[in-house]
Amino acid sequence: MELTDRGAILAVGTSDGYLALDSGSFERRSGKSQKLPWTDIRCIRRIGKALWFGTPRGAFALQPDGRVDYYASQRWLVSDDVIDISEGPDNSVLILSADGLSIIHFRKMTLEQKARHFDRLTRSRHIRHGFNSGLAMSTPGDLSTGTLVDNDNDGLWTAMYLAGELFRYAVTESPDALQNCYESFEAMERLSYVNHMKGHPSRSFERTGYQLSDKSRWQPAADPNWTWKATTSSDEIVGHFFAYSVFAEEMPDEKWRGRAVKLMGDIMAHIVRNDWYLIDYDGKPTLWGKWNPEYINGFPEQVGDRRLNSIEIIAFLQTAYHFTGKEIYKQKAYELFDKHGYLDNIMIPITKIGRVPGIDLTTEWNHSDDELAFLSYWNLYRYAFDEELREKYRRAIKEHWEIERPEKNPLWNLIYAMTGPAEFDLEQTIWSLNEFPLDMIGWSVTNSHRKDIEFVEANFRNQTIKEVLPPDERPMSKYNGNAFRLDGGNGGRREYSGDIYLLPYWLGRYLEVIK
Repeated sequence: MELTDRGAILAVGTSDGYLALDSGSFERRSGKSQKLPWTDIRCIRRIGKALWFGTPRGAFALQPDGRVDYYASQRWLVSDDVIDISEGPDNSVLILSADGLSIIHFRKMTLEQKARHFDRLTRSRHIRHGFNSGLAMSTPGDLSTGTLVDNDNDGLWTAMYLAGELFRYAVTESPDALQNCYESFEAMERLSYVNHMKGHPSRSFERTGYQLSDKSRWQPAADPNWTWKATTSSDEIVGHFFAYSVFAEEMPDEKWRGRAVKLMGDIMAHIVRNDWYLIDYDGKPTLWGKWNPEYINGFPEQVGDRRLNSIEIIAFLQTAYHFTGKEIYKQKAYELFDKHGYLDNIMIPITKIGRVPGIDLTTEWNHSDDELAFLSYWNLYRYAFDEELREKYRRAIKEHWEIERPEKNPLWNLIYAMTGPAEFDLEQTIWSLNEFPLDMIGWSVTNSHRKDIEFVEANFRNQTIKEVLPPDERPMSKYNGNAFRLDGGNGGRREYSGDIYLLPYWLGRYLEVIK
């Protein structure tokens, strides 16, 4: 129990919530409070302005405005089995659990200071051959046991890191940011040259014998010391066009900008001459590198790939035309519009996407497709052939953003902000960045037991609860994951890179909506 409200209220914990009693008469001031992360209360402590509770399922702090901050999992505690809580030195809270003592430090930090933290984290542990890579740990949470690992999406993840550094350079003219841009650009550039197929970026490359994942996909390079990863998907191409277009706009050196333009031209030429397919080393289209009308229009409108792949290929063509000036790319785009209905596909209402019996792609909402769509929107909108198209694209982007709003996704909000709307949920964007955890390790996190969240009925989008949880209370994920996933993680065996924070933060600065 604990006295609150200047000694007027006695908070008493029970096995099923807590009571607020008048400290003089011991009469109840209200009913039992049970809308809590967990209701078996072991201890209550007043620390600062918050009322802290310890439970067998972690600790939580009840703030004066009614907000509850939940501290559970090894992101915060050595054990969730909390025994006692006490105020610690230097604005910290001490939490005693069955397995030891945890100390949570609270200090004020600007969003830019937070960005510096993620920059240090990324540069010190996540750069592999210039790629933005994940860190796999053989011992959970022990960074000294970490190994940088290759990934199917080395190109996409590096593109998102590179774009963030490009926006940082555009805002600050930082020499460090410029050097980071050059380094990651050269890694992405090499993806196109390490194999023998002009205009076909590899998924990844690695020193011979050191590749760790999907070993059947690796092919020998001309240099016997290196191998490259085949089966490149549309994810990679989206990332390349997104990053290269920003690079071609923001780099100070014309020769470097020209290298990005050449890469965009080579990739676009490969897709055009191969009948809208990405052709692999075996002469066959890759599984997910398909923008051919027969493939795209073979799906009913309810299948997301019909809309998404149309968005992607038109975004590529517009971007290639904008930077290379080659008329063929504009002609080909209008051919897809006029003969194959790709503009109609782009304008398919996002609310129409749903389950189609017999089509595996429609069993649930694909959050990775949201990521590919929003990254493509950057190129689709900015490089539209004319204002009439740009206005149509704006409406399509707005419609997609509207159904994503419950996720409070800072990157989606800011990409939508690029279209110039009066409202793009800036407050929610700042909230997401502010609540983003400094610890990027993928600890196993559980929230489905909580009594303070309002569940919703099962639905196609897999939104589990009415209000999304703060990023520091849910499982760590990139933007291709479901923000409403309550439980998850990989037991602390992986550390994510800081680009998840850095890209939206520096994009917000670039757009001058975050100061």
